[in-house]
Amino acid sequence: MSSASSPRPLVLLANDDGVRAEGIQALGAALATWAEVVICAPDSEQSASSHSLSLYRPLRLTQHGEGVYSVDGTPADSVYVALYAEGVLPREPDLVVSGMNHGLNLGVDVFYSGTVAAAREGALRGYVSLAVSASPEADTAAAAREASRIARGIVEIGMQGPRLFNVNFPPGSAWPVRATRLGRRVYGGGVLERLDPRGRPYFWIGGSSEVVHESAPGSDTEAYDAGMVGVTPLVLDLWSSALEPDAQLLVDALQSGRRD
Repeated sequence: MSSASSPRPLVLLANDDGVRAEGIQALGAALATWAEVVICAPDSEQSASSHSLSLYRPLRLTQHGEGVYSVDGTPADSVYVALYAEGVLPREPDLVVSGMNHGLNLGVDVFYSGTVAAAREGALRGYVSLAVSASPEADTAAAAREASRIARGIVEIGMQGPRLFNVNFPPGSAWPVRATRLGRRVYGGGVLERLDPRGRPYFWIGGSSEVVHESAPGSDTEAYDAGMVGVTPLVLDLWSSALEPDAQLLVDALQSGRRD
């Protein structure tokens, strides 16, 4: 999907569904209408892998064609390897994009999502980064085109990194777009217990968990319920000013209770 002689913006594209997933293929094709695209994605399904890096085993990089690579690791691994392994990118990317994920990443999902983590890795490395997710009931081609339009807008206004945006597409094929904040999305704590053929128990996390979200004003969950695309800015600094007094209260209590 890339051309070494192209002066167009360079986009690094990753995901967590794997290099062969429909979403990354559709989004890559849409981005390629205006940008030079290099895909570097996991070689297999890595959903909910969060921001894990593979530090204790070697990683294998495989080229599948011009500008298309896979890594036998996590989404964050894929972005890290693409940025630092010689020969993957012809130059520094103008934008890092992750997606298009098959399924939403709203609210608390951003902590578990490999899609968001791949984009976050790009932001941590100093780039403007965009995570894109879509409802399974969304029109894939239409969502890819709109996500490409959002990505192009980021480049054309000259936005500089590090920046991280999380975008979610509800069902349908045409959507208004609005800026949002993270909503509240709560998963039940269920696990499914089964027995293997030898009678030993094993577990599936979340197999029957109910998912509930609150449509708080201005949130990504409210935008989803209203049939709108939410563009949510995410911060890399997780420090909380609201909880600073609690931290100080704890430190004061520890100091006053210290025994020599």
